[in-house]
Amino acid sequence: MSSAFVRIALECEKAPRGSKQLRLFREPNWTMYCNGRKCGQALLRACNDSDRHILNTVWNVSVGAGVIPVVGDGRKGGDSEGELMYMRANFDRVIGNRHSEAFYMMNIDGNGGPELSIYLIRT
Repeated sequence: MSSAFVRIALECEKAPRGSKQLRLFREPNWTMYCNGRKCGQALLRACNDSDRHILNTVWNVSVGAGVIPVVGDGRKGGDSEGELMYMRANFDRVIGNRHSEAFYMMNIDGNGGPELSIYLIRT
């Protein structure tokens, strides 16, 4: 991110006609694109204990980036240790319609445009 702008697009498919349309944030399956290139898939999942621990750890951080040491919960064959990089920032939210939303990470100093843009699109 230090050298260029990053644009992440998450796309999901519209439900067939006649079926109930979910809210955009409730869509279960997403295709991810980073700067126009397909990067993989994303799935909606529930927050677990490990996620809650990480969120509680960065609760007091208002803006910034860093590394958190992470210790696994012991499942799936033993303890796993490592580091988790995080970034916390202020985002401007723009709602296009019920099929599109965008989040723009804004610089604190107000110079230039957004460094990171995240788009949620239902196609």
